[in-house]
Amino acid sequence: MSDIPDNVLGATGIGKVTGEDYESVLIPAVEAKLKANKKVRLLYHLGSSFTGFEMGAVLDDAKMGMKHLTSWERIALVSDHSMINTFARFFGHMFPCEVRIYKDAEFEEAKKWIIEK
Repeated sequence: MSDIPDNVLGATGIGKVTGEDYESVLIPAVEAKLKANKKVRLLYHLGSSFTGFEMGAVLDDAKMGMKHLTSWERIALVSDHSMINTFARFFGHMFPCEVRIYKDAEFEEAKKWIIEK
């Protein structure tokens, strides 16, 4: 994603997100952000071209979230997928940072929130 500060990781899920996607793209991106920043903000967009997660991605997501539990400053999930949004609301309460869920049409609002000081 463009026009986001260095402490924000913007990721878009396209098609079916796999464990390999997490291991080769998302986890290294998080690790790189954490080398440069004490805290990281995540803008995770699962738009209309997103079709779901493979089990490996679900497990990698949980491991990554817990491994860096205190490293998240804010998390914004942008998705029209009601089941994913429900899970995110439930598990979002376990994070010490603020987690907000936005609809796809609210992407710009989510982006504005994730980058504000």
